[in-house]
Amino acid sequence: MRWLRGLLIADPAIILSTIVCGTISVLISFFDSTGRKPDAVAQAWAKFLLWASGVEVMVEGIQNIDPNGSYIFIANHASYIDTPVVLANISSRFRFLAKRGLFQIPFLGTHLSRAGHIPVPREDPRAAVRTLQLAAETVQQKKISLLIFPEGGRSHDGVLTAFKEGGAYIAIRAGAPIVPLVLIGGTHVLPYGAGVVQSGKISLRILPPIATTGLTLKDRGRLTEQIHDLLQSELGQKNLPVH
Repeated sequence: MRWLRGLLIADPAIILSTIVCGTISVLISFFDSTGRKPDAVAQAWAKFLLWASGVEVMVEGIQNIDPNGSYIFIANHASYIDTPVVLANISSRFRFLAKRGLFQIPFLGTHLSRAGHIPVPREDPRAAVRTLQLAAETVQQKKISLLIFPEGGRSHDGVLTAFKEGGAYIAIRAGAPIVPLVLIGGTHVLPYGAGVVQSGKISLRILPPIATTGLTLKDRGRLTEQIHDLLQSELGQKNLPVH
């Protein structure tokens, strides 16, 4: 029944809302240099997507962040539903690093580009380093936040995989605190490889910020391992090596 509801109601609603909100966001972006109005459209899109899908989000720890603060949010990633969950429930203005393929999706890709989200060229290591430098400068200069999934992609089975060091690199270079996010339940709502969003409950846990003041880029490996182990503990998973 959940699958049928997703197929007949949720999926068509998501496609239509993505087209409508993506178009509105692009049009607004030409008249709003601050990016605040496109941000509001994106949050409205995320909230509608969750509502249409019958997804209920339980948020813990919202008091740990200042809506006007600038953070590097680092989260586990097991489902495409993770980004709308964060976007709909955290009011901080943030951008995110995303694989280049998402920028090629009609309407969504145009919105991502116009809104200032940052594509990651995984196939070119030098370009990837420049992307991290650009992201750090963007956070520092525009006083916005950044959402990063350091596993580099979705986990197939929900088990936390090794973290890449990009999130720690950006946080240290920008002098911004890291806020770990724990997402639980996404694999039941939209499993890896599934094309239908199903109703269900998702937990979003916002952990206290971790300061990066006084750290250097040499500390990024240790910091990455610290965040990885923290999220792994919150998820109740056994220790795995970090590379």
